[in-house]
Amino acid sequence: MTTPLPALLEDAGARQHLRPLDLAFARFLAERDPHASPALLLLAALLSRQLADGHPCLDLRTLDALADEHAWPDAWRAALAAPLPASSLLAGADGLPADAPLVLDGPRLYLRRYWNHERRVAQDIAARLGREVPPPGEFAAELGRLFPHQGRNAPFRDDAHAVRAGDATPDWPRIACALAARGAFGVVTGGPGTGKTTTVVRLLGLLQTLHLRRHAQALRIRLAAPTGKAAARLGAAIADQLARLDVDEAVRAAIPTRVDTLHRLLGARPDSRRFRHDRANPLHLDVLVVDEASMVDLETMAALLDALPARARLVLLGDKDQLSSVEAGAVLGDLCRRAEAGHYDEATAAWLREAGCGDVAAFVRDDAQALDQQVAMLRHSHRFDAGSGIGRLAQAVNAGDVAAVRALLADPGDDLEWHADAARIVDLAVHGHVAAADDAAAPRGYRHYLERLRRERPVAGAGEAAFAAWADRALQDYAQFQLLCALRHGPSGTQSLNQRIAAALHAAGLVESDQGWYEGRPVMVLRNDYTLGLMNGDVGIALRRPGPDGEPRLYVAFPDTGTTASARRDAPVRFVLPTRLEAVDTVYAMTVHKSQGSEFGHTALLLPDQAGSLLTRELLYTGITRARRHFSLIAPLASVELAVAQRTRRHSGLAERLAKEICHPVRRQSQ
Repeated sequence: MTTPLPALLEDAGARQHLRPLDLAFARFLAERDPHASPALLLLAALLSRQLADGHPCLDLRTLDALADEHAWPDAWRAALAAPLPASSLLAGADGLPADAPLVLDGPRLYLRRYWNHERRVAQDIAARLGREVPPPGEFAAELGRLFPHQGRNAPFRDDAHAVRAGDATPDWPRIACALAARGAFGVVTGGPGTGKTTTVVRLLGLLQTLHLRRHAQALRIRLAAPTGKAAARLGAAIADQLARLDVDEAVRAAIPTRVDTLHRLLGARPDSRRFRHDRANPLHLDVLVVDEASMVDLETMAALLDALPARARLVLLGDKDQLSSVEAGAVLGDLCRRAEAGHYDEATAAWLREAGCGDVAAFVRDDAQALDQQVAMLRHSHRFDAGSGIGRLAQAVNAGDVAAVRALLADPGDDLEWHADAARIVDLAVHGHVAAADDAAAPRGYRHYLERLRRERPVAGAGEAAFAAWADRALQDYAQFQLLCALRHGPSGTQSLNQRIAAALHAAGLVESDQGWYEGRPVMVLRNDYTLGLMNGDVGIALRRPGPDGEPRLYVAFPDTGTTASARRDAPVRFVLPTRLEAVDTVYAMTVHKSQGSEFGHTALLLPDQAGSLLTRELLYTGITRARRHFSLIAPLASVELAVAQRTRRHSGLAERLAKEICHPVRRQSQ
């Protein structure tokens, strides 16, 4: 028999303030404790709803704001204003009773699982921050060789914390390398083109050089990223940087170019939240670098730290201003919340001066914390120069400067275009420019890759290598354009746009069909497939090539992200039969969330007329910074201004817990 819910919860469901899943969770708790107060059940249901929005906890201090935002009934407000009575469902900040599914820790209500994740991430990072700091002398000579031109880099953002012209500007790439090299934990953050990959390659060169000099054996280094696309990009970037790195051949050979997805690295188990590698079976490595760390959710970060050997070094790379992970948590944002102002202490400033990194006196703060000493923010974008419309738009959005954004859209320049009306969005996707310009330098659309794959198809009998190279070019050509959307559903969502664009391409004779499987169809994997080694977010293109019997068959070509860079030159792609793909979707249009970890020559971003809290500064910034050469914004001005003014705020206790853990470490408890 189903346990009835209090009237206020039934009313919440009827008003669609809560999802059926939230109400089912409250009903489950009511079955466990029939005497639970209606207020506690309502809070639990609200917590479930918050988790769906990416918050690992419900901050009780925000209830009044939530009530105003969603026009909660007075009965809710009255119920939640009263003190919560004791319940077997609710544990205190000490976690007791141990079997209580909810934990109230200060002003935050957690599901116990996420409370455990947050505590363990804080404890593991704090333990790594507690390592002894080595003297700067052992780094200085190598830093000077690997970073030969000490920077006078212009800041990426012109704000109150930026170093003005004429000041002794710190060399931020060198600082980032030095701080990551001196401890067991480091974070390097920065916007697009600020040199995060270049910095980490030089960091790995520094670490391997010093280690080989001392121990005559190489460090075991592993590289990882949250998605296959991000892994492929990092692998290619590292291979490119490594070829130019000023180190001995033995050092170069000891720096890997293979990049695994985090799930592959940890050994994901089908139908399980657990991984093969954990504290009892740690990863076999000395150094781990994780790129695109803004995409790593709290649960995955907890699993990653759990699987790291105690003496291993962890370096996180990412843009703190991008969208947070789809799942609950904003770990990189929590770790980098003070990065803009540095917050270094006098000891770190002196250490950096001795290491030849310049003067960071302008970034010394009295309230410096241990975490701040291992975080560095790169501030100069090499991708976007002072005249770049894309760079200036990203900067204005990030600063929340509505007036500057409005001015840029009114006079966008060569690499930007803005259309308030979405009526020609399909034309833009097909041709790359609303005016369908024939100029070879004009922004490209999907016509480009479809025409080229037909034109450059290998002749029959050309051999496996020729078809693999052709498929690799098709994948690269496809990445010259991408339409991004804020939503999946509705007229401005990916589902509708994918259908409309496929129909337009078919009508133009560029694809043989707009339904089912056809050559040229781009698809995205929607869930991890461990049998095929494909991960959620991997993108492939359906192409016709000879099968085992020599007859043409349709395969889906995916970038081979599981190989080294040298192997990739011989086998750059892997072919999978469409019948083996169980969960894929057409991807002429993808959500901004799914685009993270990718870059495209020309990116178009479609914002809807109305999307409420979904339109945020982080979403707009992430969409803009996916573009390398051209960016098209299709959105009413009101939607743009709403997004610029509205920040994503994920409720979390990680930063506060980490600060306490450093001051008062506790022994890690079992789950």
